[in-house]
Amino acid sequence: MRGITKMVAEDRYCVDVITQITAVRAALRRVEEEILRDHTAHCVEDVIASGDPAAQRRKVQELVGLLTRAGR
Repeated sequence: MRGITKMVAEDRYCVDVITQITAVRAALRRVEEEILRDHTAHCVEDVIASGDPAAQRRKVQELVGLLTRAGR
């Protein structure tokens, strides 16, 4: 982000700034996907294995909320 801010402050070519913004978005998406995979593999699997229906419903609602906010 600092690099993009600096590019704007230096009045760099718009296409170059947009290219950097696109690269940052892609990197953030990859990180988000990895964290979501990890969350599902651990937290969601644990609550499923627990056999607690109320906890399972809460975790599924949480997961749906995450996916909705992530725009999936």
